[in-house]
Amino acid sequence: MTLTRRESLRLCAAGLASAALFEREQAAAFAAARPARFKVGVTDWNLKLEGKPESVALAKRLGFDGVQISIGVGTERLPLSDPALQQAFLAESKREGLPLASVCLNVLHRNVLKSDPLGQRWVADSIPIARNLGVKVILLPFFGKGALQTAAEMDYVGDALRELAPAAEKAGVILGLEDTISARDNVRIMERTKSPAVLTYYDVGNSTKGGFNVVEEIRWLGGKRICEVHLKDNPHFLGQGTIDFPAVVAALADIGFADWAELETECPTGSVENDMKTNLAYVRRLMSERARAGA
Repeated sequence: MTLTRRESLRLCAAGLASAALFEREQAAAFAAARPARFKVGVTDWNLKLEGKPESVALAKRLGFDGVQISIGVGTERLPLSDPALQQAFLAESKREGLPLASVCLNVLHRNVLKSDPLGQRWVADSIPIARNLGVKVILLPFFGKGALQTAAEMDYVGDALRELAPAAEKAGVILGLEDTISARDNVRIMERTKSPAVLTYYDVGNSTKGGFNVVEEIRWLGGKRICEVHLKDNPHFLGQGTIDFPAVVAALADIGFADWAELETECPTGSVENDMKTNLAYVRRLMSERARAGA
């Protein structure tokens, strides 16, 4: 088909107008971008100070906003149920001016919640520990022999947590599911508990290894179904592996996530202090860039 000069000019003008409209819409979306408001913490086990109050001072010195601490593995009782150890952590937190972000019930690596009755007991025992420390989230890990693999196992966990959830609700504590299953399967468990005290503890490294699109899952879950986040791409430095961390930060910002994002990063060079500083600086830079985008 042959176009006249007038028709060519009209189509060209329409194309330019359409492009200008697209640019204005993109600019408006860019300007309306929410800043990333989450707090950046670090796990005590990745600081090589698992269950030790000294982790608080190190996290402070490295520039983190808080530290996630391990409850510990016991036989008769959980190590962090000791009032003296709780007071030591609280005293360090006050002295350093650094919050305790959350706790990890790492004994569930041994007494797995999906099948071991002791697992349910340890969850119950962890609730007053979290309350005494003034933290909101208890990380419940499901890995290794405790990984959730079948619908029956997921239902079992949902039913077990339904029994425990009222105590968590009363204490103002969230039980966070960290695992290798999809976001939708996590929500199935959450819904089975019939409690707002059971939420997803989202780990971008674990979910990426599981073959899930972490950016899509974060956006699908939204800010109200994620209690806390782990950021890692081990064994790499953040930003040097396969995970698109600018997109992860953007997704967390867009859903309004304003709780704790903990670095659970390994140390590629072997230096805890240098490597943690490197990863923290990278996350801070992404957050600053996001803030500038929304200014």
